Amino acid sequence: MQNFRTVDVARRVGCSVQQIRNLERDGVLPPATRTAIGYRIYTEVHVQCALAYRELAVAAGPVEAKRIVRSVHTCPASTTVALLDAAHARLHTERAELALAKKAAAVISAEPIEDVRASDWMGVAELAAALGVRSSTLRHWDTEGLVIPDRNAPTGARRYSPSQVRDARIVHQLRKAGYRIAPLRAVMAQLRRAPGSGDIDAALAIRDETLTTRSRALVDATAALARLLPPSDVSPRGTAPPPESRSRR
Repeated sequence: MQNFRTVDVARRVGCSVQQIRNLERDGVLPPATRTAIGYRIYTEVHVQCALAYRELAVAAGPVEAKRIVRSVHTCPASTTVALLDAAHARLHTERAELALAKKAAAVISAEPIEDVRASDWMGVAELAAALGVRSSTLRHWDTEGLVIPDRNAPTGARRYSPSQVRDARIVHQLRKAGYRIAPLRAVMAQLRRAPGSGDIDAALAIRDETLTTRSRALVDATAALARLLPPSDVSPRGTAPPPESRSRR
C-alpha cells in the first residue's frame, strides 16, 4: 500500500496542507498513523476521502460534505448511500423548480401592462395572499430593494401597481428557484430600467450552469466514495450466488 505525506495528499486534492490536517481533525479523514518523530502517514483511503469531500462541498456544501464522508467511517454503507440519495434528490428538486421558474418568469415578464386603473392596485396583505407568502416577506423585499411599492400619502401603507405586482411575482419565482437576495436585487434593478425577459433569462441560465456544476461534482464524489464502501453482498436480481456461498444439500 502506497503511503503519502500530508503535502502529497494536499497536492492530489488541490488544497492546502492545513486543510488536510483540519479534515483529519474533523473526522472527515480517518486518523493517520505517525512516524517515530510524529510525521503523519496517509494512504489512498485518505486521498479518496479528501477527494470525496472536495466534490461534495461543491455539490452540497461543506457541512453536508463532512457529514456524508464521516458516515463512511462510522455508519453502515446503507447510511452513506441514503445520504447520497438525499443529495441527488435535493439537486433534482432544485432543477425542477428552476425549470418552473424559467417558464413562469418568461410569461410574467412579458405580460403587457396597459390601461391601469385604481382598482388594479393591491395592498400588502392582498398581494401576500395572492402569492401565498407572508406580508412580512413583502416588507422584507421592499427593505432589500427587490420590490418597491408606492405609499399611500395619508397613511404610508404600501400600494402595489400592476408593474410592481409583476415584479413581486418574478421575485417569488426566482426566490423559489434558489436565488439569493444580492444577485436578485441587481436583476430586478435592471429589469425596472429596461423591462423584458432578457435579464431574467440570463440570471436563470447562470443558475442552470451552477446546478450542472454541482451535479457533476456529486457524480465525482459518488465515484470516490464507492472506492471506500465495502462491496455489496446483495446478488443482482436473477443471478445465483457464487457456488462457495451456496449451502450444501
